[in-house]
Amino acid sequence: MEFIVKSGTPEKQRSGCLVVGVFESRKLSAVAHQIDEVSGGAIGAILRRGDLEGKSGQTLLLHNIPNIPSERVLLVGCGKEKEFNESRYREVTGKAVTALRDTGASEITTYLTELEVKGRDIAWKIRQAVEVTEASLYRFDRLKSKPNNNRRALRRVVLAVPKRSDLGTGEQAIKEGQAIAESVKLVRDLGNLPGNLCTPTYLAEQALAIGKQYGLKTTVLEKADMQQLGMGAFLSVARGSRQPPKLIVLEYQGDKESEAPVALIGKGLTFDAGGISIKPAANMDEMKYDMCGGASVLGAIKAAAELKLPINIVGIIPSSENLPDGDANKPGDIVTSMSGQTVEVLNTDAEGRLILCDALTYAERFKPAVVVDIATLTGACVIALGGHASGLLANNDQLARELANAGKYTYDRAWQLPLWDEYQKQLESNFADMANIGGREGGTITAACFLSRYAKNFKWAHLDIAGTAWKTGKEKGATGRPVPLLIQFLINRARKDGAETGT
Repeated sequence: MEFIVKSGTPEKQRSGCLVVGVFESRKLSAVAHQIDEVSGGAIGAILRRGDLEGKSGQTLLLHNIPNIPSERVLLVGCGKEKEFNESRYREVTGKAVTALRDTGASEITTYLTELEVKGRDIAWKIRQAVEVTEASLYRFDRLKSKPNNNRRALRRVVLAVPKRSDLGTGEQAIKEGQAIAESVKLVRDLGNLPGNLCTPTYLAEQALAIGKQYGLKTTVLEKADMQQLGMGAFLSVARGSRQPPKLIVLEYQGDKESEAPVALIGKGLTFDAGGISIKPAANMDEMKYDMCGGASVLGAIKAAAELKLPINIVGIIPSSENLPDGDANKPGDIVTSMSGQTVEVLNTDAEGRLILCDALTYAERFKPAVVVDIATLTGACVIALGGHASGLLANNDQLARELANAGKYTYDRAWQLPLWDEYQKQLESNFADMANIGGREGGTITAACFLSRYAKNFKWAHLDIAGTAWKTGKEKGATGRPVPLLIQFLINRARKDGAETGT
């Protein structure tokens, strides 16, 4: 998809389609009003017939509007003008793209970017338009015997800006938006692949390919390497699978070698049946998405390299399967982690924390400035926050604010939960240093408490994306979250003055 920014009045644009907004009670946006005047009131006359009220998400495609050189005009309902906000902007942008996806328009010029969104500038609107457009056009049909290659007619999107002085800002926003969108697509593709194809070995191969493309140092540790390191917690999870585990490490150096890196750690369970504590059969197919944390680390590093961010990053992805087998972890087993701490495995389906804890210990060798782990870790997070926000817990409030603000700016939001010492008591074990579960109460928090015991030597935050990494039901599929949040976090970190872009 090609995106360009352009400044100019709508009546002079030759395009396959002009996209303009209409608010409730048939109130024309400023650009729609311009088109109406040039066309001799044609838009207003159509609206008075009652074909579109302006409710959010409504669309009306018009042809042959007088005195307008563009072939079509798409009216998009934007709801009440006073209530038009970030969410509504993203919604109407997506509706417009969906409405035009199967038309003959190969190029569109959208003026939705000129609608006022409180607290957001033209750069934000342009970048969001790119991300939402690409997300709306995404399809995963590579495994169908007859994929529809002709469905996507749209090839070029012109994003309008009000002034010529906005062109430079808009071009930079497009660059960022495309880097994010491409990384989101990568994560969605990896997540949507079935477990028989996307194995730990396959995930490692993708990391090596990204490393080769961008000149990154990429290392894949094998089972023997992990045994030598003493990663007993991680390896205990892999014992039930015939697929060999991989510890994938990517290093991106965009700053001086002396600068401490940001470490991103992503859970890479390519399929999670729960082990001996096996999951219910219903929806177990969705456990192929348990590697979305690992995939998001690949996506974030790819975008950072594409944007050439002046920052050092280390990505660590512990990858395995969690299956029942004669050699698999059993409830009651005790394993020794790389840190030397022992863990009583009370539930083999709480395996993510077992592979992450060794990865956290491994991260210490890079002397990171901060560490962020990303994992589809707990069903409790889905119950607490649904699919709207990722769970956020941290041992450093400033780091938590950085992540929360990055999520707020990108509309890839996270919500901070407490990490109080009182919750640690739920992990007590009579037989080991800790248990791997803390009971039903506060499950997301006790999972993070477990991880915090391996993150005492650095500033650390945990993103639980169990509710945000994929959608279930009719729209089932990976979302690519929290890639936008992570990339904005890295962009903000890369700013030498420490200033954050938006909140």
